[in-house]
Amino acid sequence: MNKSAKQFGLVLAAALALGMVANSASAQVAQGYVGASGDVLKNATGLCWHTGYWTPAMATEQCDPDLVPKKAAPVPAPAPRVAPPPPTPARPAPPAARTPVTEKVTLGVDTFFDFDKAVLKPEGKASLDNLLGKLKAVNLEVIIAIGHTDSIGTNAYNKKLSLRRADAVKTYLVSKGIEANRVYTEGKGESQPMASNKTKEGRAKNRRVEIEVVGSRTK
Repeated sequence: MNKSAKQFGLVLAAALALGMVANSASAQVAQGYVGASGDVLKNATGLCWHTGYWTPAMATEQCDPDLVPKKAAPVPAPAPRVAPPPPTPARPAPPAARTPVTEKVTLGVDTFFDFDKAVLKPEGKASLDNLLGKLKAVNLEVIIAIGHTDSIGTNAYNKKLSLRRADAVKTYLVSKGIEANRVYTEGKGESQPMASNKTKEGRAKNRRVEIEVVGSRTK
């Protein structure tokens, strides 16, 4: 082999060796780029060196960002659903106004009871039924029944008789549905006359049962 042939062989071997080094270096970097020590080699203008088999499909963000497919922007997470505030409760209507009611009824004992008796007569029951009919429109609070007598007889006897007659009125009212704890009774005897006991007419007026009703009525 002559000297020229030997030199050509050395040059060819060196070229092959450089190609192997380039291929070995490129194995350490992205496919399709020439690199050394894990870094892509760049020319004087800052462009990356491509290998002979480089294609646009091998483009990397570092060297050829315009050729790299853009990643789709992440879909933002839906905003948290905020529960609507509960509806404002309607204000209750104000209660209906109530008008105080106080009614006082004076019933003659001669219509209610026989002489010296404490048993209600039919006429007395009818009068109490009429009073109960009026009370249906009343929010009842209390009924007060007070018995009175004339001056015939002793004061002690008359007081007991007047109380028994007031109790008879209460018993009848309770039998018609009035609560017992809403009816109060009292016997005054002859202590509170409303007329003179010296005359027959005056004594008749003094024999009485006063019934007072306290309550209210809705407008």
